[in-house]
Amino acid sequence: MNQTGYEILKENCDGVIFDLDGVITQTAKVHAKAWKILFDGYLKERAARENENFIPFDMDKDYRTFVDGKPRYDGIESFLTSREIDLSRGDPSDGPGKETIYGLGNQKNEIFNDFLQQQGATVYEDTLSLVYELKKQGWKTAVISASKNCIPVLRSVGILDWFDTVVDGILSEQLGIKGKPEPDIFFEAARRIGVTPARTAVFEDATAGVSAAKKSGFYQVIGVDRAKNEGILKKAGADVVFSDLCDIRINGRLPVRKKQMASLPPALDHIQDILQQAGDRKPVLFLDYDGTLTPIVNDPEKAFLDQGTRQILEKVAEKWVVAVISGRDLRTIQQFVQLDNLYFAGSHGFDIAGPANLTLEMQKGKDFLPVLDIAQGHLEEKLADIPGAAIERKKFSIAIHYRNVKQTAAQSVKQAVRQVQAAHPELRITEGKKVFELQPDIDWHKGKALIWLMEKLNLDQDTYYPLYIGDDITDEDAFETLEKIGTSIIVKGSFHPTSADFVLENTRETAAFLIKLFDEKEK
Repeated sequence: MNQTGYEILKENCDGVIFDLDGVITQTAKVHAKAWKILFDGYLKERAARENENFIPFDMDKDYRTFVDGKPRYDGIESFLTSREIDLSRGDPSDGPGKETIYGLGNQKNEIFNDFLQQQGATVYEDTLSLVYELKKQGWKTAVISASKNCIPVLRSVGILDWFDTVVDGILSEQLGIKGKPEPDIFFEAARRIGVTPARTAVFEDATAGVSAAKKSGFYQVIGVDRAKNEGILKKAGADVVFSDLCDIRINGRLPVRKKQMASLPPALDHIQDILQQAGDRKPVLFLDYDGTLTPIVNDPEKAFLDQGTRQILEKVAEKWVVAVISGRDLRTIQQFVQLDNLYFAGSHGFDIAGPANLTLEMQKGKDFLPVLDIAQGHLEEKLADIPGAAIERKKFSIAIHYRNVKQTAAQSVKQAVRQVQAAHPELRITEGKKVFELQPDIDWHKGKALIWLMEKLNLDQDTYYPLYIGDDITDEDAFETLEKIGTSIIVKGSFHPTSADFVLENTRETAAFLIKLFDEKEK
């Protein structure tokens, strides 16, 4: 069900907690299959041994009633109790197949991991579109799960870094946290992202999770209906129920519906389709740099442009308008590319230059230089003791790289950045591949820079057709800008949902696409 006009506002809410299975990923179906294989195998063997009737595990009713949302071993005990089967708890080290709660639980984990390796995890695009909007607006987010496979699942689909904290079955066991229907896991997630339950929204698809959050005083409990269970979720206590999370407004904005990267058609195979969309109009190329024209490297100062790619850019720019829009400083990106016939927009478009002495330096951006200086000092203090953390001061922003930080310390980097931003609310946090960035919180981004350049260069849309190629979240603004007026292409490197139309596998394909598109159009 979709609640018309439903909205989550920052004036009432500081953080959002998402359950994993059934809300973010479709692993609930994989779990249900694994449970059925486990229980049917055990129940058949037991029925034959005890001369009893075999009653199979019901993947809908039994799964939802007894195991969904609960810690693995509690789920086993709950289901077996419903069948009047009393097994010893056993020991966590019990091998798969041993007739104990732990033995059966470890066997189920093996079955699930086999499925995961064979099929991989699938994500719900509406949830990721919602999370993207939350991230864009700077909300605090957490994932909770009874599963001990939560982090591997999130990592497998490339979104582990999207969340401020993860409270899973492993952490719950370490901390002695009770599982659903007790609310402990929600309390711990809220504590870790620094919010109170009364100002935290919860997204849940399991009745055990809905009732746990509702009875604990969380701000809003949003039931996520993936299986036409609206009545059941409302009975469990859900304040509202949605089947499509893109219908939820976040501070007045509906999430822009994104697509999974794996579903996009390859750009190299669809050049004729792109040219057909352009028609008689002349292409205008807008390109990101890191991850698009040159591979991401551990040392940002060594992201050198391949000479072959430089020659292609030079050739194309002789007849077409070509612009590089990057998060790097203007002077830095010019030095990397080393071509005079291109346009450049540095600092995500705050600083623009090009042929014929074209220059634009956002005056609003200049007003933020003093606060950026202060924030830089605070970051240097907070990150001094985290090995691998690197601060890159740009004129209009501060990049905090954590590519070389140990995974266990990555959350400390994120926490430090959030603390500094909280002290300077006139700045906003944006995220890229293993990098956070503090920027002036004004309505300016790569998409705005693209439109400004087209207007400044008199590139009217009746005569010129814009294309943008980028690779990460910072490019999504440009993709959204071109949704109805051009073509957007994403270069693989992460797995976030995207507004792009086509996909390229790597930076080598970017170069190949540029020259092939140019040759096809100009022949």
